[in-house]
Amino acid sequence: MKKLDASGRKVLKIIHLIMAGLWIGGAAALLLMVLILDSAESGGELLGYDLARQFVDDWVIVPGALGCLISGLLISWLTPWGFFRHRWVAVKLPLTVVCILFGTFVLGPKVNDQPPLSTLYGLKALTSPDYIANRMDNLIGGTVLLAAIVFMVVISTVKPWKSAAGSKNSPKDA
Repeated sequence: MKKLDASGRKVLKIIHLIMAGLWIGGAAALLLMVLILDSAESGGELLGYDLARQFVDDWVIVPGALGCLISGLLISWLTPWGFFRHRWVAVKLPLTVVCILFGTFVLGPKVNDQPPLSTLYGLKALTSPDYIANRMDNLIGGTVLLAAIVFMVVISTVKPWKSAAGSKNSPKDA
């Protein structure tokens, strides 16, 4: 397969960075929104927070995460970086997949469970065991997920390990 030229690589990197910005920004926003739920003064306000969190999850985090995965796969496939030439790339791919699966199957359902609870119980949802458990899971899981995403940004920037072949990253790989 023919590799992309320099301008094609730049376009893919730009797309990848935009998607990473959506993913990390959405994850940080969701985490911060979990922290402010106690400030709700009515059931309607709590429902608004929960619906906003659901919106951020569905329309910011999901596209950002999937966009990162797709653009990262394309960068690895269509550039000389490859999938396994550099350890930092080889670490990012499975970590990205794990983060997406964790967000999809663990955190996402908990975000989606909150609006029906706040609709049913109003402000009293803040004392509901299910609501409290979902909130705590989102707080802990969201913190772990955000840390993993930040870690991926750091290793993408620092490129901390030598390549799998034993040579250092070349300047044109940076």
